[in-house]
Amino acid sequence: MAPLVCLLILMLTTWSNAEGPPSPGYSPSSKFSPVGFNQGLRNLWGPQHQSIDQGALTIWLDSNSGSGFKSLKPYRSGYFSAAMKLQPGYTAGVITSFYLSNQEDYPGYHDEIDIEFLGTTLDKPYTLQTNVYMKGSGDGRLIGREVRFHLWFDPTKDFHNYAILWTPDEIIFLVDDVPIRRYPRKNDATFPARPMWVYGSIWDASSWATEDGKYKADYRYQPFIGRYKNFRLVGCDTDSAASCQPPSVSPSSAGGLSQQQRSAMEWVQKNSVVYDYCHDSKRDHSQIPEC
Repeated sequence: MAPLVCLLILMLTTWSNAEGPPSPGYSPSSKFSPVGFNQGLRNLWGPQHQSIDQGALTIWLDSNSGSGFKSLKPYRSGYFSAAMKLQPGYTAGVITSFYLSNQEDYPGYHDEIDIEFLGTTLDKPYTLQTNVYMKGSGDGRLIGREVRFHLWFDPTKDFHNYAILWTPDEIIFLVDDVPIRRYPRKNDATFPARPMWVYGSIWDASSWATEDGKYKADYRYQPFIGRYKNFRLVGCDTDSAASCQPPSVSPSSAGGLSQQQRSAMEWVQKNSVVYDYCHDSKRDHSQIPEC
């Protein structure tokens, strides 16, 4: 009986995890109106690998080029999101991303907040990587602050909403309104504070994207396609008054997260995180004092 009981417990645990996190009790994405691509963004590179249909964007990578886009203006803070649908099948080496950066303004010494999907092989799920760079930690000798997830759903089956809240006090990453990671401002040296633009792209990162470069992009499977819609760009741009305040993703206008949101995030941290830089014994922790 013991083996049967163990098997039953394992099946129930797997089923429970597949159900996903508890409700966060609040839907910030429903509070902000989406905009079409041309209302808030523009092509940055690879225009021949981009198409727009009724405000929705498709970009793709083949052996000739990938494609990327950029917001029409930079922001000091805000809520930034897009609904994304990923390519199924073999996508090793391919990055599909949505992120904030000021790399063009501060080359070699930039800030960045990333949502990146790391392509995968046929037998493994996508990895969602969140990352934060500041003041050149993403240039030269990289000092990343990566937390990676295997999500509770298949991101190739449908569109899902991926969001970044960036305020002067914290960064919160959300998936379908569920907070998955909070990065608080503990000191000025470990927090990005300069204005950033919103970007997205699909590109070949074979040198590192999939199992540290073990599996490369295979262009027999091209084109690799990323789909985006329902863009939300809500915040304080660089032309806003100094008194402008960033939006909140919690029921409280004061920011932070509610207890119900924190409970949902704790579920994700327990069940979906597959790598956390703070728990990596190979890292030099003198370079990541916030841990």
